[in-house]
Amino acid sequence: MDYSNYETYDFDHVSAFNMATGFKERSYQMHWHSYGEILLVGPGKTNIYKVGKNTYELIPDDIVLVWPMEMHAIVDADREKALVIQFSNSFMNSLFDLRRIMHLYRNLHIICVAAHPVLAGKLKTIILQMRDIFFSDSQGKEIRCCMLLMEFMLTLFEHRNELAPEIDDEPYGYTDDVMQRMMMVTEYIKNNLTADDLSQGTMAKMAGISRDYFSRIFKNAAGMNYSKWLNMIRLEKASELLSEEGRTLTEVAMLSGFQSIPSFNRVFREEKGMTPRDYRALFVRQTD
Repeated sequence: MDYSNYETYDFDHVSAFNMATGFKERSYQMHWHSYGEILLVGPGKTNIYKVGKNTYELIPDDIVLVWPMEMHAIVDADREKALVIQFSNSFMNSLFDLRRIMHLYRNLHIICVAAHPVLAGKLKTIILQMRDIFFSDSQGKEIRCCMLLMEFMLTLFEHRNELAPEIDDEPYGYTDDVMQRMMMVTEYIKNNLTADDLSQGTMAKMAGISRDYFSRIFKNAAGMNYSKWLNMIRLEKASELLSEEGRTLTEVAMLSGFQSIPSFNRVFREEKGMTPRDYRALFVRQTD
């Protein structure tokens, strides 16, 4: 298997904001990552994107929203002039209003310029402002871009009534209070991957809700069951550690919360398509 195009950019540990453009290739394989993306569709007659199980045929200036940890791919699209914004999940989680907006629009992935011309125009203007700042030599450009990212999210929120047919204010019937509890639990897990008991039942008790309710909320919000999500978080940590020098594979596995090397290797290969050793080799080649 050719791993040369495999995504290894551990964005959450670099900065809160990034922007990219100018890719010659018209496609990118199905993948996921812990950061979110906003894509401004480029010119051309063919622009096909996939998010989750849905495939979208888009036109220039449509906007694609990919939330953290969502599977997505570029099937066939202009990537040379399209703009890709990458934003840290940690940044989005730093303010409750941003978390609430991200939760509200969790199932919204496309802003079509034909259906929402005014909204799409406002969002495009913000994206172009981000571009001009990000690719400039000005100081404090990350802060300025993050401020515009917040403006982007606030603009989405201000148009929630217009987008109501495509979203649901409370799609799963739970409140901001419950969401805060769930986020508290997920932050605890991320910071305590080596804890003795991270079972779903124990985490439900920590959140103050029943195990069944916890399971239902978790699957709706994350798009996967708790066990799958926990493995994803462990793999995020393992990927971070594998990019560092001086740790053995056993240390990486244990610090990521895996109980054995065989289970670590199995889960890593299932989700990443390669062994932890092969993944580490990618970073060795990049630094040669």
